[in-house]
Amino acid sequence: TAMVLLAASICTRKGNVLLSRQFVEMTKSRIEGLLSAFPKLITTDKQHTFIETESVRYVYQPLDKLYIVLVTTKASNILEDLETLRLFARVIPEYCRTIDEREVSDKVFELIFAFDEIIALGYRENVSLAQIKTYTEMDSHDEKVYQAVRQVSPSHEREGISRGH
Repeated sequence: TAMVLLAASICTRKGNVLLSRQFVEMTKSRIEGLLSAFPKLITTDKQHTFIETESVRYVYQPLDKLYIVLVTTKASNILEDLETLRLFARVIPEYCRTIDEREVSDKVFELIFAFDEIIALGYRENVSLAQIKTYTEMDSHDEKVYQAVRQVSPSHEREGISRGH
């Protein structure tokens, strides 16, 4: 199936992009254009958490002074999109003490890893927050431990190396 989620972004209320992870081939100017158009489309009606345009659907949630925005195709399932959005929105406070521009900018890499993890694990498979944290921490910490352990592996492997295999 084609990826229906085009991008996951955090932007300011004015539409300045703080972080955006594209999950399909998409130019930077295209995603910036979509996100800068987004705040102008928001109505004051708080009930709606998505907006459709001719080309895409924005599924969004305010987080303090920022927005978490998923840009999807219009073929996507809105209920799944809202579930996914909730997961993205719950991940952010796990990495950011305060939800503001500076903190998001400081934690941009951690957030992108977490965003990738949500998608890599199949965002429809109801990944839990704990799983995401586990996977992202494993990526960074256990990777190093694992590499270190592999270097001090059992002697027969070392013999294999010394014999030039």
